[in-house]
Amino acid sequence: MEIKNIQHLSRRAGFGMNFEDAIIYRDSSRQEAVKKIFSDSTEYKPIQYEYITSMSDIKDRITEKDRITEKDRKEEKKKSRLEIKDLNLLWIDKMVNDKAQLREKMTLFWHGHFACRSAIADFNLRQNNLFRIRALGSFRNLLHDISKDPAMLEFLNNKQNRKGHPNENFARELMELFTLGRGNYTEQDIKESARAFTGWSFDDSGGFVFNKKQFDDGVKTFRGKTGNFTGENIIDMILDDKKCAEFITKKIYRYFVNEDISESSVKDFADIFYRSDYDIEKLLQSIFLSDIFFEESNKGNRIKSPVEYIVEIMRTLKVDMQDKESLIVIEKSLNQLLFYPPNVAGWQGGKSWIDTSTLLFRLRLPELIFRSSEIEFSYKNSDNVTEMGNKKNYTNKILNRNIKSKIDLAGTIKILSADTMDDIFNTLAAFLIPVDLNGKKNMVKDNCDTTNKDDFIESAFFQIMSLPEYQLS
Repeated sequence: MEIKNIQHLSRRAGFGMNFEDAIIYRDSSRQEAVKKIFSDSTEYKPIQYEYITSMSDIKDRITEKDRITEKDRKEEKKKSRLEIKDLNLLWIDKMVNDKAQLREKMTLFWHGHFACRSAIADFNLRQNNLFRIRALGSFRNLLHDISKDPAMLEFLNNKQNRKGHPNENFARELMELFTLGRGNYTEQDIKESARAFTGWSFDDSGGFVFNKKQFDDGVKTFRGKTGNFTGENIIDMILDDKKCAEFITKKIYRYFVNEDISESSVKDFADIFYRSDYDIEKLLQSIFLSDIFFEESNKGNRIKSPVEYIVEIMRTLKVDMQDKESLIVIEKSLNQLLFYPPNVAGWQGGKSWIDTSTLLFRLRLPELIFRSSEIEFSYKNSDNVTEMGNKKNYTNKILNRNIKSKIDLAGTIKILSADTMDDIFNTLAAFLIPVDLNGKKNMVKDNCDTTNKDDFIESAFFQIMSLPEYQLS
């Protein structure tokens, strides 16, 4: 495979790779490369966090005191925020270093698709590992599991969904955002299905609880069918509709191929997905092995999300970030903080990632990492979780932070040391940039340090990665 195609596959099916690993794939066929990506992601390794606080731990500490003060509540919230920050860094580390790149990429995808927020760190950890274990398996199983997930039930208020007083939040988002999309259900479907999810809750340990007394066991009419439906029945009835397969396939197509949909291609992929009973791995294999995936029009057409951008830089340069918490501040500055999606619809993506301030910061980030520089960060200061529908006033927080990092390009320098500077630059441009630089190439090359080849290679990385084109995937 050409190095440009190798990187295209590695960026889309993961978070890119360093030059040394990319060279290994040069003698591989497309089928061999895709097969390796899936085989590397076969194994499931959960994130483990020994000191995480559960809801029952919080309640135990609270009940030990005669009276809970506002200070006590603030301390509990602070402790949980610190634990969620730890989870964030553990996940970033996993995206950077775990060989199961496709599994982590799909974990990030499901994190945005089933977007929710919880103040309980334990709930965030449970959900993140759920996405990881189901990432490449059955969407049917994933949908059933996430519908009983404590973070989701909490965020969409299903604990308040009771017989005689149905709460429609979960039922509405299940169809609108998670499975069918607008126009493929009615308001009556929402009302009736909400009744089927009454009594679905969780205990202090986060385990799913079905409260039979709160369940509405009356006859319900959902999408033209009548019966004493349960929540599980509703989910299976949604999955029986091919429009669900089409909705998920479109979203995956936008994520991996192109935000501009090819209706005929999506229909073909959705047919495969539906016939396989929602096998996520089969859907992704059919996409990555297709000719359309490698068409020139489908390269360099996506703007990397902030997390994709951060992780790809770290993998490409073998970055050792010595001040790990700088990563949190970078995420905030670029408007994608893991475990804090903006709302139940998740991050909008696409061009929304770029505005005047974020683009300037993105262009400077490679230099900051190369030089371990100090930077003034500005971001919206809100880590607090709010209930869906509530409005919150944000304030901009500004602080200075030194990005302490080390990069390792020794292996790349060794591989390229025998080439001419022109060949080195052309190779690195093809490796780093998914589109042609055209008239920019000579200008960028002229800015590289030509003192010796080692300096030239390092400066070529820096100069090319600082281009706007590097923002593309």
